Amino acid sequence: MAAVNRVFVARLAGLPVFGPDGESIGKVRDVVAGLRLDQQPPRILGLVVELATRRRVFVPMLRVTTIEPTAVTLATGSVNMRHFTQRPNEVLVCGQLLDAHASLAGTETRVTVVDAAMEPTRTRDWVLAKLAIRERQTRLGIARRRTAMHVLTWNEVAGLGLTDLTAQPQGAGQLLMLFDTMRAVDIAATVRDLPLKRRHEVADAMDDERLADVLEELPDDDQKELLAYLSEERAADILEAMSPDDAADLLAELAPADQSRLLALMEPEESAPVKRLLAYSSDTAGGLMTPEPVVLTPDATVAEALAHIRNADLPAALASMVFVCRPPTATPTGRFVGVVHFQRLLREPPAELVASAVDTDLTALRPEASLAEVTRYFAAYNLACGPVVDPEEHLLGAVTVDDVLDHLLPDDWRETGLHDVADVPAEVHDQAEAHTQEADRA
Repeated sequence: MAAVNRVFVARLAGLPVFGPDGESIGKVRDVVAGLRLDQQPPRILGLVVELATRRRVFVPMLRVTTIEPTAVTLATGSVNMRHFTQRPNEVLVCGQLLDAHASLAGTETRVTVVDAAMEPTRTRDWVLAKLAIRERQTRLGIARRRTAMHVLTWNEVAGLGLTDLTAQPQGAGQLLMLFDTMRAVDIAATVRDLPLKRRHEVADAMDDERLADVLEELPDDDQKELLAYLSEERAADILEAMSPDDAADLLAELAPADQSRLLALMEPEESAPVKRLLAYSSDTAGGLMTPEPVVLTPDATVAEALAHIRNADLPAALASMVFVCRPPTATPTGRFVGVVHFQRLLREPPAELVASAVDTDLTALRPEASLAEVTRYFAAYNLACGPVVDPEEHLLGAVTVDDVLDHLLPDDWRETGLHDVADVPAEVHDQAEAHTQEADRA
C-alpha cells in the first residue's frame, strides 16, 4: 500500500479502480467497515466496487495497493464476481454512516456525521479513525445545523453502534451529494444495496423528479415496495413525474383498488395517457409504447425538428425519429403522415419543411402487435424507435428499442447486472477468490 495517512470516504466514492497493468476494473461505490463491540475504531474490511457490468462486488482492503486522489489501484485484476451482500456486523460508510445522528461522548451535545476518514495501521489494516461532524442545536423545537465542522476521533463520538444506525432517524443530505454525479441507474443500484430503513430515508429526501428517475430503474418488487412506503399523495406525484409507459407498467403490478386510488389522485392530464396504456396488455406494442414521442405537423421546418430532438431530457431512442401528423399533435394525433429520421434532418437545409423529408414507406405497428412481432419489426428495419397507429391511422405513441429489450430480458436482469457470473471471462473471474475474500471479511 502506498503511504497514505488519511482518506476521507466521501472523496473516495466514485473514483475509478484499476488493475496492476492499468486495466479498468470499475468504480468505488462505498466502503465496508466492521463494527466492534468495544470502543475501538471499526476496521475497514474493503470496498464495494461497481464493475462495468453494473454488478457490485466486494474487494478486500488487502488487495488495494494505492489510493490516490484520482484513482484506486488493486494488486490483481482478478476480482470475485459474487454480488456484494452486506453482513449483520457490517456498515456501509457512505450509505449508512454519513448523515447519522450521534452525540459527543460524555455529553448531550447532538452532532451529525458529515464524513469519515480511514487511516492505515502498522499492521497494514485500515480503521475508521476520524469523523467529520457538525454540531446540532435545538431552539424552540427546531433543529439547526451550525456551519462549523470538526474532525474528531472515533472515540469522541457516541451513538454510532449498529443498533443506533438501524433504529434512529437519519438524514440523507451527504448521501444525496454523492448521488449528484451519478446516473439514475447507478443510484438505483446503490439504493437497492441499502438497508430498508436507509432506503426510505433516501426516498424521503429526494425530490420527486429524481426519485421518479430512480424508481424507473428499480426491479418491479423494489418499485412496489417503495411506492407502498410513500404516502398516496406523494406516490401519485411520483407517478406523474415518471414516463407514462413506466408509470403504467408499475400501476399494472398493483391491486386494482390501489391502482384506482392512485390514478384518481393524479392530475387528469397526467393520468389520461397512463389509463390509455393500461388498456393494453404489457406484452403488446400498445403496452410497450410511450405516448409522448416528438410529433410535428407537415409545415414544421427542419430547424424546428432539430430543436426538438436536441432536448437533453429526451431519451436517445425517441430522439432518433420525428413523427409527422396532421393536427392535433398530442396523441392520439390526427392522421399519421410518416416519419423523418434524424440523419435525414441533418442532411436537409434548416428552412426546408419536414414534409419534404418524410419517410412514408415505413410500416407502422398496430397496438395489438405481440412482443415477438415488435421484436421482428425492429430487427427487420434496424430501428431504435417505431410508430404505433390505430386502424384510423392516428398515431397512438412510439415503441423504443430499450422497452423491447426490457421485456425480452429475464425479470431479474436489473438485480443480476449486465452479465451473469457464468458469462464473465476467465481472466476477471477466479473461483478461488471467493475463499480468500471470506477470510478477509472474517
